[in-house]
Amino acid sequence: MKINILVIALLSLVYVACNQSNSHEGHNHDVESHEGHNHDDHEGHNHDEESHEGHDHGDHEGHDHDNDDHDHDDHDHGDESLEGNDHSDEESSHTDEISFTKEQAQMAGLATESIALGTFHQVIKTSGKIQASQGDEATLVATSNGIVSFVNPSIAEGDYVKSGEVIITVSAKQILNGDPVEKAKIAFETAEKEMKRADELIGDQIISVKEYEQIKMRYKTAKTTYQAQSTNSSVNGVKIASPISGYIKNRLVAQGEYVSVGQSIATISQNQKLQLKAEVSEKNYKSLKNISNANFKTAYDNTLYKLSDLNGRLLSYGRTSGQQSFYVPITFEFDNIGDLIPGSFTEIYLIANPQNNVITAPVSSLTEEQGLYFAYIQVEEEIFKKQEVTLGQNDGERVHILSGLKEGDKVVTNGVYQVKLAATSSVMPEGHGHSH
Repeated sequence: MKINILVIALLSLVYVACNQSNSHEGHNHDVESHEGHNHDDHEGHNHDEESHEGHDHGDHEGHDHDNDDHDHDDHDHGDESLEGNDHSDEESSHTDEISFTKEQAQMAGLATESIALGTFHQVIKTSGKIQASQGDEATLVATSNGIVSFVNPSIAEGDYVKSGEVIITVSAKQILNGDPVEKAKIAFETAEKEMKRADELIGDQIISVKEYEQIKMRYKTAKTTYQAQSTNSSVNGVKIASPISGYIKNRLVAQGEYVSVGQSIATISQNQKLQLKAEVSEKNYKSLKNISNANFKTAYDNTLYKLSDLNGRLLSYGRTSGQQSFYVPITFEFDNIGDLIPGSFTEIYLIANPQNNVITAPVSSLTEEQGLYFAYIQVEEEIFKKQEVTLGQNDGERVHILSGLKEGDKVVTNGVYQVKLAATSSVMPEGHGHSH
């Protein structure tokens, strides 16, 4: 019974569903007919509405589009300008920076110095000459006429000789007048014989006392001459020795040259004490009384010599200039503990009044380009910057910096040219930066 009821219920549901489906299709058809009717009746109206909507849409969208474009352009332009400014600022802040790595610094022997306020002296830059001190030189002269022969033919200026060492012989054996030593010997022997005979005659009063004194005088003269000649005589001629130990300053005659008695042959310098003679312009005359020290460089040596390190002292300065010159001489004396040559010309820095609380930098820290001077400052461990500086006076070692550096800056003092070369190849590229 229950089964029958369920079957009837299912069949009823199927029937109802079929009726609803047919009804819905019909309704859709009617709707479509109605839609077609509506479409025909209202198509023009809708067209007008579309035209109106198109108009509104065009106007509205065109306006919005312009607004959008305007807003977008303004926004993008502002962003781009901001970004451009940031990029420009970043670029400008790094274009003057030089990258120099630790490895490069080690290879270049890089050294730096922190700038600090200190004392610097007024400097008068001039030129002058090194000369031997009085009493430190001896001149060898010929003691007889003859041909000069140096014991060591290769001896040259600057060679060291000892006191008493024979340097030169002068021989007259091949000269027409004959060897003066032989002549002096003959004259002495003749005077000696005459003297012996006069001694016998004076005893017998055969000759007068006056005549005897004349013979005696001739004998002493001949003896003195011969002794002077024979003392330094040798088989090769008369020997000439150095009276002091020192260096050959100059050779005044050549090998095989003829000399006369008293003619200078060579000069020996002990080279222990030297003098530095500077020529100062008249415009600096009032500053001479304030000068107490000097630094100098020679033409053959780039070393800077300080008189304060050479036991130097001021000897004198001139009160007037020379008749043929507008310069006033000033003379120092110092110990020659370096390899200095008397007679050489020098570049001199005269040290005068002190100036306190000034900024200075080593001469070695500066480079020159087309009349402008630059220093290289270490910004970070591997970052450097090229800095233009204005220079004042310099004493050969340090330079007074008028502008460009400040207290605390770390300037490169050794390896400057390596950093300068790196500046042309390792300037930091665009957009490259570092963290601060």
